[in-house]
Order: sequence, then C-alpha cells, then structure tokens
Amino acid sequence: MGFLKASDNKAYFIILSGEDIEISGELLANIETVKTLKGAENQLFEQYSSEHPRREQALSALDYLNKIYNLDTLFSIHETARQGIENEIKRIKDEDSLFLANLPKNSYISYYLPLRKILSSVSTIAQYRSEEIPASIDFFRNIDYTDLRLHKSGLQADLIESHFWLIENSGKQLDSVYIEMNKSIDILIENLLADEKKLNEIFEHLFNFLEKRSLFKSSEYLALKLLNEQSCTVDMDFASQLENYRAMKTGNIAADFNFEKDVIANGYEKTNLPKKLSEIKAKYTVVVFGASWCAHCPQELAKLTNLYKKLNAQSIEIVFVSLDQDEEKFKSLAKVFPFISICDYQKWDSPVVKAYHVFATPSMYLLDNKREILLRPNSAEHLEAWVDWYLVQGNLSR
Repeated sequence: MGFLKASDNKAYFIILSGEDIEISGELLANIETVKTLKGAENQLFEQYSSEHPRREQALSALDYLNKIYNLDTLFSIHETARQGIENEIKRIKDEDSLFLANLPKNSYISYYLPLRKILSSVSTIAQYRSEEIPASIDFFRNIDYTDLRLHKSGLQADLIESHFWLIENSGKQLDSVYIEMNKSIDILIENLLADEKKLNEIFEHLFNFLEKRSLFKSSEYLALKLLNEQSCTVDMDFASQLENYRAMKTGNIAADFNFEKDVIANGYEKTNLPKKLSEIKAKYTVVVFGASWCAHCPQELAKLTNLYKKLNAQSIEIVFVSLDQDEEKFKSLAKVFPFISICDYQKWDSPVVKAYHVFATPSMYLLDNKREILLRPNSAEHLEAWVDWYLVQGNLSR
C-alpha cells in the first residue's frame, strides 16, 4: 500500500502491486472527482471503497427496521414487509461477499480488501450486529501475522487492536472476555513462534494496548506466557516490562529499600522517621511510583492525598518513590504530601525502580507488614474500593 499526499496534507491511498497506475481528478480532498483510469487492482479498490460504506450504511438502517418489524406488534403482523427487509439484508451481504469472492486470485487486492472490510465493520458489528461477533473473532484469529503482505498493508496495528477491542465489547461478562482474549493470545503466539522479530513487535504493541485499556488479567497472562515460552526469545527491553508481572505478582514478597538521598515526610518527626520500608509501623503500605513529568501522576497523587486520612485510619501508610531527576521539581511536587516521599534522581536507573520492575508511571503496590503484595491498584479509586471491602467492611481473611 501507498498514498499520494497533496499540499493540503490530504492522502489518497493506492495499491502498489506492480501495475501501472493513472488517476485524474481536481483535488485529493474532493474524493468524488478522483478517478482511476488505469490499473485494474486500483480500479477494484476504488470501486469497493465507494460501494462498501454505502452498503454498510444501508445495512445499519435495515437492521434497525428489521428489529422493529420483529419486536413491535404494530409492525410484526406485516409478514410481507418483514420478509422483504430480511431479503434485502441478505441481498446486500451477498453482493458484498460476491465482490470479494470474484477478485482476481492471488492478487494483492484479494488479500487486502477483506482485512479493510473487517476493520471498517468492527464497531458496527459490536453495536448493531452482535450475531456476527463470533465469526468476526474467528476471522481475526485466522490471520497469518507472519505474511509479508500484512506488513506492507499498514493495517497490522489496527487489526491487533480491533481484534481485542471486539472481544472486550462482545457483551460478555469480564471473566469470559479474559478467557477469549487469552485464547487469542495463545493462537497469536503459536502463529508467531517462527518469526521472533514479528513476535516481539506485535506482542509489545498488544501488551501496551491491553495495559492502556486496563485489561490487566490478559496483559499478565501475555507476560507470563511469553516469559515461560521456551521456543522464542523476547527482546531485553520488552522482557523487562513483562517481568513486572512475574516478579511483582500478588502473593510475592516485594523488595525492602532504604529511604536515601532526599526524603520528605511531613507527617513524621525527624526522630521517628523510618529509614527504610521495613521500618514502617503501619499494617499496610502503598508504594507509589511516579514523577512530576508524568501526565497522570499529579492527579493520582492528589487523590491519594485526599484519601490519606481514611487510609491512615486503617493503618495504611503511603510511600511515594519519585522518578524525577530535577531536585526542585521533586520538592515542589512532594512538599504538599502528608506521606513519605523519596527521590534518588536516577529515574529509571534507580535501584528501587529496578527492584520493583517499574516500566510505567503511575504504578502502585499495596503491601502488608511482611511486604507481601496484596494488590496492584490501577488507580486511587481501585485502592479505595479494596480498602472499603476488605478493611472497612472486614472481609479480609488472613
């Protein structure tokens, strides 16, 4: 795939399959004026790019009508009209499928257009055509991600994200969503074992996507699956990210560390300030990693500050480990916090950061007084919900 770019930054996509191409038109921004005069695959691409969205628009309207004519007694008595709507839905779907089936065999366009079709339909399928979700997920699972044609298509990242977005939005309970996601991860690993470079590229993108969408059970599953896979080698930087889930999983013992370099602890007298994590007298400790340069950290730290009295009442202390490198910025950020804040100004090279396998900020860990990891909260709200259920309401059995 390629594209032509005009001075107004509008792009016009073309199929680069080795054929001669000739197009004419006024402006790329005015797509209706652009016509492909030469190049069979590009003419087919142009035709489908014009017709498929119109079919999808008609299908959305007909699906809406079909539901009314099936569910509303005012309309359901009109069998001829209802049958006519269903017939038209089938005709449009068949017409679209027939176009794709009749594309020249072994042509790039016959490979590319079905991928484009699924990408353009995912949100509509999730919202209006849920009966198509299982077949669509199977389509994603059957894609060969080692195919060089996919690499040239520019669709790889979108296909990965749409695959897991559709599972997430399939209408199932979250536990079932994770089961389906983990099944897809297994299939992807099996497909990519023969191509380590592609495996690392795709799974790093998928891991970050799952983390971004707070789908932590599946990002943990992915991490542990790859780290325990004997048939492939994970890149060092990516492996360090994944190791966070193996080394810092619930039930493990977190590393002790000294409060070195700069320490700000507004709630403590100097005489009773702990010198290391294990000296904290509270029953529980929340270790928070963040920095002034982190977009979401100040907001999360402010929420933790507001929660501090409530947490303290349940014998919970907070230790903020800053990844700042600038002394002024650290002190400006931490001076208002009622909890312990420390910074050694080594950013990602800090021994504490490395010991906790931190790869993103903010990151939080709830520890008991033996430093056993009880929870990896993804937000202050998540932490508060745990405290309310297990400590305030007394549902913690230890």
